[in-house]
Amino acid sequence: MNRTTLSLIAGTTALAAVTGFAVLTTPDASGGDTTTKAAAQLPVQRTSLLCPQPSTSDIAETAYTSFTPVTAGTGGEGSAELVAAGGESTDPAKDDKDAKGDKDKAAKPVVEAKEPGKPATGSTDGGDSPALIGTAEGKFAPGWTVQETTEVAAGTGRGLLGVNCTAPDTEFWFPGASTAAGRTDYVHLVNPDDSAAVVDIELYGKDGALKSTVGDGITVQPRSSEPVLLSTLATAKEADLTVHVSVRSGRVAAAVQALDDKLGGDWLAAAADPAGSLVLPGIPKDATSVTLVAFTPGETDADLKLRLASPNGPITPAGNETLHVKVGMTASADLGDITRGEEGSLLLTPTDQSVPVVAALRVVRGKGDNRETAFIPATRPVGARATVADNRAKGTTLALTAPTGAAKVKVTASVGSGGGEPTTKTFTIKAGTTQNIDMPAPAGLKGTYALTVEPTSGGPVYASRTLESKLDTLPAFTIQTLPDDRGTVAVPEAEQDLSILQR
Repeated sequence: MNRTTLSLIAGTTALAAVTGFAVLTTPDASGGDTTTKAAAQLPVQRTSLLCPQPSTSDIAETAYTSFTPVTAGTGGEGSAELVAAGGESTDPAKDDKDAKGDKDKAAKPVVEAKEPGKPATGSTDGGDSPALIGTAEGKFAPGWTVQETTEVAAGTGRGLLGVNCTAPDTEFWFPGASTAAGRTDYVHLVNPDDSAAVVDIELYGKDGALKSTVGDGITVQPRSSEPVLLSTLATAKEADLTVHVSVRSGRVAAAVQALDDKLGGDWLAAAADPAGSLVLPGIPKDATSVTLVAFTPGETDADLKLRLASPNGPITPAGNETLHVKVGMTASADLGDITRGEEGSLLLTPTDQSVPVVAALRVVRGKGDNRETAFIPATRPVGARATVADNRAKGTTLALTAPTGAAKVKVTASVGSGGGEPTTKTFTIKAGTTQNIDMPAPAGLKGTYALTVEPTSGGPVYASRTLESKLDTLPAFTIQTLPDDRGTVAVPEAEQDLSILQR
């Protein structure tokens, strides 16, 4: 067996393990050396998404929205559903009563999709709502997205908490967490597999790594979730922390739930992988306080140039032109009301040498006792396509930014979960600007809808969605970024018949 064939097997196996399954085309050949044609983009065949436990509050109300954009070449079969973590036993020794009783009851889907292009919804109430494990196959797999949105009317972390359910992985960075007085932050870990995962959690403050051994070797049982309170991992009170989650064995999904006694709370999603330049899109125009938190995991200090991509072009914020990030230490910058009544996105670029950095923004809206918090992590570009679910007729804002070059973008509002007509519009985003999109909700909308963003020409585009909800006088809100959905995968065509590999 030659080296090309071995590489092809390894690549296809890796794709199956990480992103799903893609069809491999293997035309018949008479023999000779295997040659590889240009890779074809094929729809993924299987996708996993995991949703953390939404809240421990008895008055929490959580909505789940599942959506898959229509993708060519997927065929007519498939399914997508989310079930409670722990809802599917893998122990063959369990008796028939367990198998037909508690197991079946727990495994009943919380959300089950009916057709691509139309949102499916579900809900849970109270503090006993479990984490969810989701799988989409066939025509539902490419671009599958699930939004978890929770309203908590009172108590620590009151407000609107939203998070995109995420695929399992082996490493996560969360700049912007805290163990300060008044903050209660948890790292939620969800294991989708039939074997236990072992996870290490490291905390980095302004002076470096926080001393702790409690975060080493945390076991997450099969098909279950584990919330880890950060203040139990280290005694230091740090206003700004970077959390590093690494998996020794297995894989998990991870997200940080950040709850504040006075400033509400939200989910802090994992930041994009460390990079020299970062984009943090969609700071609300009425933000009253914005804080940048950054960390470099490399071996060299990082010096970053800060620019705000406003509706009229890039602006250097006075007093915060640059940020120095020491190796292994979390740095922060109080940017105040940086947007000054206009939407914007923060652009981070190296002033000299490019050093990998992770970063996130903590955003506060409102004043006095009526303040609420959300987070914007640095994110990947939209790429070919990205989708965000659970948009409502009122209180939805889509922000697009093109940091390096003008771009044309097609935006589609899907049918509603209860009815309505889809709408598509194309927008031009000027280089170095951020634009809040005036996107009409679907005509005759009933329920919630999805927004799908597809750049058609020009430079890279970054996006986020702000969702607002009034809870009495509280300006409750949450922000989700829209990275590429990775709904297709590149699979090379081999000219040699690979059926010999079955021997």
